[in-house]
Amino acid sequence: MSTQLPEQIETEIQAATFRRLVQHLRDNTDVQNIDLMNLAGFCRNCLSKWYRAEAGERGFDISDPEAREEIYGMPYEEWKDLYQKGPKQDHK
Repeated sequence: MSTQLPEQIETEIQAATFRRLVQHLRDNTDVQNIDLMNLAGFCRNCLSKWYRAEAGERGFDISDPEAREEIYGMPYEEWKDLYQKGPKQDHK
């Protein structure tokens, strides 16, 4: 049996779930993007591109660095310097 949620509540739940996912990725910096790509087929950079695309669909022009900072919680280059291990790889 499934609960029929009002559309606004469903949207709020989805937004909160997204925020929890982003916070989880920020809190678990030991998980590398390459590991996420290999296991899940997406990474932090994918999330930032999806974020940017959805903003664009709504008429907002967000740069790639701005979208990445939204996901990483800091400038991407800073995150790479602090947390990226191994060869510097940038998933496109």
